[in-house]
Amino acid sequence: MLLPLLGMLLLVSLATAGASIVTVVLMMNTSPPPLPRLCAVLVLAFGSSAAAVYCYGWFSVTLGGPFPALCEDRNASGAELASTVQEHWPLRSACVYSDGATVEHISVSINVLVYLLAGLAIVLACAGAVLHRRVPSTSEGSLGTP
Repeated sequence: MLLPLLGMLLLVSLATAGASIVTVVLMMNTSPPPLPRLCAVLVLAFGSSAAAVYCYGWFSVTLGGPFPALCEDRNASGAELASTVQEHWPLRSACVYSDGATVEHISVSINVLVYLLAGLAIVLACAGAVLHRRVPSTSEGSLGTP
């Protein structure tokens, strides 16, 4: 049940990130682009990119990913591999051995990328809110014409 939903989230996130990047490029053609709107589109781009990277990592963990290959058949004390436990946030996997010892493997690159993109989205959302309060809106009646 969760696999199709996250697959759809991945596709929607990729489409949204792509559309946001195209929108930013088109906004740069106007001089100067309205900063609050630019921040809003960049929030959408970074936020959807973070969701897409997380979904990629989730599929990597769920479908076997790089983690089971890291588990050795026997640990240093000679105990056999009993099971592999996988968690989806943070994306990590633990090799559980018959003597109770566990060795955790964390996908640092995916977690750092998700944190970085989500953090940029949050910072840009705050900056966009501050800029929105500072920049006066340009409506039809406020252009200085009677």
